[in-house]
Amino acid sequence: MPDRILKVNAYTTLDLVDASATGHDFEESAFAVCNVTSPRKHPDEITLELELDWTQLDALAPHADKLTLSPEEARTLAADLEKHADRVEAEQRD
Repeated sequence: MPDRILKVNAYTTLDLVDASATGHDFEESAFAVCNVTSPRKHPDEITLELELDWTQLDALAPHADKLTLSPEEARTLAADLEKHADRVEAEQRD
């Protein structure tokens, strides 16, 4: 993805995932970067970042979305992700 807004390196959480953007009058799909970070010094928050490959989009300008979480919020999100991952894996096994 040229001209990324988010930095992608060996520590990036997910550097190539399927994503979509939905608006009132559009829905587009593209590859994306998804990353979770916290400050190296004096960490006080967790940041979840998502950037869709803007070269695959028509309706959106290049941008990255960021969600700032407290440790409690991050754990709630992680627990919900685990619950749904278990559910999907169980279905795939059957």
